[in-house]
Amino acid sequence: MTTDLFAVDPIALAAILGMAVATYLTRAGGFWLMGHVAISPRLERFLRHMAGGVLIAIVTAAVFNGDGPLWIGLGIVVLVMLTMRKPILALAAGVAGTILLRLLGL
Repeated sequence: MTTDLFAVDPIALAAILGMAVATYLTRAGGFWLMGHVAISPRLERFLRHMAGGVLIAIVTAAVFNGDGPLWIGLGIVVLVMLTMRKPILALAAGVAGTILLRLLGL
């Protein structure tokens, strides 16, 4: 039996292209819309902190449904963030710790 590795289901391809277009329009539409809005100091503060809030919501949902290594990874994130005050480094350390623990079978 031979299979073509590069054969793509037309429905899957249409779904992927549709999601790509929707993603682009959402992002481009947001930039276009914000180009017509006066940015007040209050709105600027909201926009600056919104990304962190979304990230916290995603991580919280994952952790509550997660296993031991994920909880330890969260602890690593908190520890690195409190000591180094570098969010990207904290996230990288937490992800690396979680991966390492799972590779060790813990």
